[in-house]
Amino acid sequence: MLFFYIQQANLKGFNTKLTMKNFYTYILSLLLLVPVITKAQITTVPEFPNANSEITITFDSSQDSRLGTFTGELYAHTGVMIEGNADWQHVIGSWGDNTAQPQLTNNNDGTYTLVITPNITDFYSVTTGEVVTQIAAVFRSADGSQQSNDLFIDIYQEGLNVSFSSPTDNKMIAKNEELQVEIKSNISESLSLYLDGDLVENTTSEQEINTSIQSTVSGNHELVAVATSGSEEARETIHFYVREDVIVEDMPTGVIEGINYIDDNTVTLAMYAPKKDFAFVIGDFTNWEVDNAYQMKKDEDYFWITIDNLTAGQEYVFQYVIDGDVKIADPYADKVLDPWNDQYIDDSTYPGLIDYPSDKTTEIASVLQTGQTAFNWTDSQFTMPASDDLVIYELHVRDFVATGNIKTVTDTLDYLDRLGVNVIELMPFNEFEGNDSWGYNPSFYFAPDKAYGTKEDYKTFINECHKRGIAVFMDMVLNHTYGQSPFLRMYFDGTNPTADNPWYNENHNFENTDAHWGYDINHESEATQKLVDRINAYWMNEYHIDGFRFDFTKGFSNKNHPNSGSDVWGSDYDADRIRLLKRMADEIWKVNSDAIVSFEHLSDNTEETELANYGIHLWGNANGNYNEATMGYNENNKSDLSWTSWKQRGWNAPRVVNYMESHDEERLMYKNLQYGNSSGDYDVTDLNTALSRIETAAAFFFTIPGPKMIWQFGELGYDFSIEENGRVGKKPIRWDYQDNANRKRLYDVFSALIKLKKEEIAFESDDFVLATSQALKRIEINHSDMNVRIIGNFDVVAGEINPNFSETGSWYDYFTGKEITVSNPTETIALEPGEYHIYTNKQLTTPDIPAAPIANNVVINGTFKELETLTASYDYSDINNDLEGSSILQWYRADDSNGTNEESITGATQLTYTLAAADRNKYIRFSVTPVAATGEPASGEIVFSNYTDKIVSIVNPPVASNLVISGTEREDEILTASYDYSDIDGDLEGNSTYQWYRADDASGTNEETIAGATDLTYTLTADDRNKFIRFSVVPVAATGDPSNGEIVFSIYTGEIVSLVNKPLASNVSISGIYREDETLTANYDYSDIDGDLEASSIYQWYRADDANGTNEEAITGATELTYTLVRDDRGNFVRFSVIPFAASGELLQGDIVYSSYSDEISYSTGIDDVLKKELRLYPNPVRDILHLENLKDVKTLYLFNTSGKAIVSVNMPNASTELNLRNLASGVYILIFELEDGSKLSKKIIKQ
Repeated sequence: MLFFYIQQANLKGFNTKLTMKNFYTYILSLLLLVPVITKAQITTVPEFPNANSEITITFDSSQDSRLGTFTGELYAHTGVMIEGNADWQHVIGSWGDNTAQPQLTNNNDGTYTLVITPNITDFYSVTTGEVVTQIAAVFRSADGSQQSNDLFIDIYQEGLNVSFSSPTDNKMIAKNEELQVEIKSNISESLSLYLDGDLVENTTSEQEINTSIQSTVSGNHELVAVATSGSEEARETIHFYVREDVIVEDMPTGVIEGINYIDDNTVTLAMYAPKKDFAFVIGDFTNWEVDNAYQMKKDEDYFWITIDNLTAGQEYVFQYVIDGDVKIADPYADKVLDPWNDQYIDDSTYPGLIDYPSDKTTEIASVLQTGQTAFNWTDSQFTMPASDDLVIYELHVRDFVATGNIKTVTDTLDYLDRLGVNVIELMPFNEFEGNDSWGYNPSFYFAPDKAYGTKEDYKTFINECHKRGIAVFMDMVLNHTYGQSPFLRMYFDGTNPTADNPWYNENHNFENTDAHWGYDINHESEATQKLVDRINAYWMNEYHIDGFRFDFTKGFSNKNHPNSGSDVWGSDYDADRIRLLKRMADEIWKVNSDAIVSFEHLSDNTEETELANYGIHLWGNANGNYNEATMGYNENNKSDLSWTSWKQRGWNAPRVVNYMESHDEERLMYKNLQYGNSSGDYDVTDLNTALSRIETAAAFFFTIPGPKMIWQFGELGYDFSIEENGRVGKKPIRWDYQDNANRKRLYDVFSALIKLKKEEIAFESDDFVLATSQALKRIEINHSDMNVRIIGNFDVVAGEINPNFSETGSWYDYFTGKEITVSNPTETIALEPGEYHIYTNKQLTTPDIPAAPIANNVVINGTFKELETLTASYDYSDINNDLEGSSILQWYRADDSNGTNEESITGATQLTYTLAAADRNKYIRFSVTPVAATGEPASGEIVFSNYTDKIVSIVNPPVASNLVISGTEREDEILTASYDYSDIDGDLEGNSTYQWYRADDASGTNEETIAGATDLTYTLTADDRNKFIRFSVVPVAATGDPSNGEIVFSIYTGEIVSLVNKPLASNVSISGIYREDETLTANYDYSDIDGDLEASSIYQWYRADDANGTNEEAITGATELTYTLVRDDRGNFVRFSVIPFAASGELLQGDIVYSSYSDEISYSTGIDDVLKKELRLYPNPVRDILHLENLKDVKTLYLFNTSGKAIVSVNMPNASTELNLRNLASGVYILIFELEDGSKLSKKIIKQ
């Protein structure tokens, strides 16, 4: 939660002539967008609650911008604000805990009630001495998914109070505009309202004033409410600003919305803001003051201002203030500062990032900089890859490199270049909300997000991609934004965009709330279309972006989509949407005719066909079908791949961007390993098998004509779920996968297939057939240059498939280079599960793909009993057909089947192993590291068998069980132990070993062996008083090996009862008056369970600084039941203790017992008491002059700071004195009054 609040006390004490203009204008800027809690939203009974009163809070949820029409259960996440502390204190319960946090009562009229009882202090457990200034609360739904704004309710001190009901502080008005003013007091005899130091109105008959005022003087003004009752006074101060009339003047020619750089020293700022009345610029060049000199001029629906005398190369931070209540950064800025998130950006990612001016403003701010050095582009020779050849690598910067920045991604381009991709599609990288995100929550469309790097870093990345022939696509989100967008905030009611917002719809056009992301952009609006076109053109021109993937383009029209039927997700044909999307594509192609326009549309094929035939690319989600195939589930056509064909869709060109994985889909390998099918020894959940299934899928993916997309690390078999750390949360970055030979092979296969696709024109053929509905799949490609047949077995059992070769003669296996002679084109070919082949009738260069040998199906056979021989077996394979060499074998033993304390068995390095005595009750497993006789790499990955069952010993030790202690658990009584003896070999019991133990508690603290207690019975002694006893047995057999069993313990007895008892003191209390010179009396009850009478018990009195016992000391000589309070006890707290003593018995001394602390000891009645009653000092807190009245019998007056340094001293002050504290630093000070009788009185002063 973010809490925005400045206490009213921080604005009090201003000079009535506004001499603190600079401070005020800062406060005005700071508070312009603070949510206002209106009287209509929160009402309290009483109206001026104090910490010792019960308070009934009534909350009107309809007035809250975040809850709106919510009518469900509400709970209070609530605490208090304590004077001197900026954070919430004494918060009740934890967020979302409905058992601890108080529930509001629903009044069923749009309002809710919360009763704070018996008073605020007790309800929140406020500590003595703390001063409550406000109740702080957020009212939330039962599940925490909906919540109110942060709510603050002023808490007043007891006595006289006054406050403004209206206007809100820092309101901005025009000249001669009426300002309604309402002030209220609780017990005033006189109530006055002042404007800039002049009395406006006074009443002595009412406790409120309602009036209106006007001002013709522009600038800052001060309102002060003053209430008096007798000699007591209360006051409150607020401010308002009167602006000049808006100048209407045409914008200079050529100026567009945003920052217009005129020269190295001049900018013109322009903003489109129809129906707005006025706007100011605040920033570094205005010293962050609202100043009429920086009020923007108006040109119909635009506001603009030219600012000169800027320093070339210097960054200036600024914001717009619109109609006095909205503060935004420039929506078109290419750099913004974020008050919440910039602090977490590492200097290595964004060196020299300027600090957000947190002491001057709030909300996101924009940055301008004249005289910037242009980027040196060197990509003029770059050519966009052909549409048919596109191999797109979807990449999320955060989860791709450990630094999480684009600079490091640039350093990895060799890896991607070797893979062969020719497009990198970056997930959204224009400024989004927060730093840790997928980026689908855009906030500023023209600024690259600083969390990934600088503007220069992004341009360097794109430039380096172009040098390698790699295009860069940008994932663009134009369907929606969230709450930080300045386009939204300019026209926003706190819950929804307002009806006059030029860019947004008031409400979503999808009734399905799962299709609601943020706030819905209105693409029918001309303002939106102009903005969209400018965004797209900007990234192509300024950053050389080559294409776009547009997110959720089904949301681009305003057609209503009901929450039932076929159109829940907007998939039905929508002519308006097609019109809008074609319009946007046309504008993109006007800027760059080669630009790729790609949609995440996923709609009805009739609509997608129309878009595709217009030249637009569309995402083709084949994740489910490919994953069913890789897992080995092919029934009911669930693994059919035919929809990946643009021909099957009826399109006129290959514009479906197929993908097996994307950022939004589950990872194939994760489901392979979790849910893969199996048959016999073939198991898809085995890592190497799962990887080989991805390899087979890749052969049926890249070879299908048309664009393709892969998700990052899919080429290495990434196997962490999309739900790891939450769907959009950070995922493990696994560059170490390259060290695994089989994962590296997958990368090499991907690379070889991508090379094949890009270099061989046959894969652009429109003469192809996909026979992919069954487990045994085939792709047929015919082209004048080369014919291709791809066959593969996605089943988990062997099968045969007709390859349907197009001709007889020689065909070549792409990956092995092996030539086969085909005499019968339809003769079936046998395929093992997961096996595949790519055959061409033209011999191609065989890819050089190192393949390590593989061991599978590692199994242990035999009888799991000592002296038996176990035999291991496994299957060896090598894709390069290298024979097995000297594979490395090893046996292991462990304490359990989880591998606890596993160790390699020395010398056990053969396929067989004979179980020994050391294996008794252990668990065994076997491993093999396959080694090829030839080839590179020669060694494969180590593979383990499962653990065996527990190894049975041929001899067994005796066992003791069911240990029980019986008898009376009291001193001098006899305890008897019993147990059951057994021996699996039938050996009779011999001389089993017994032992008794005593401990301080039933957990065994300070347990000790009881000397000589080695029989089945034990007589309790005085040493066992208040102890706990247990018994152990080591069973011993009369014959057999081994003869000794494991030691077994009973549970502890209860506490042993003593025959004698200590005397006790209880109900220790203090009575009397807690004032100097008064006598206190201690009382207590004495008892002794053995009936012993009390002797001379020991008494002691103590004093401490507070009721928590701080700096407690024993009072010398205070050792009686009574004690007379002395001067040293003033302001302290006292308590009493007794150590009871018995006159007779074995245990004479009892435990010491203390009373509670007394209340604070007060002064004896005298001059200081009179002064305390009559002294009057105000205001407190104070800014300038502190007034002191009725200083009777004061000899000397001192003012100390908290370090103990005397700041002011006044000898023999007048009865009425003023102290000028204007030049003192803010903080807490102590006034000490030294009185004529030598006593002292202190008061705490808060200087603001």
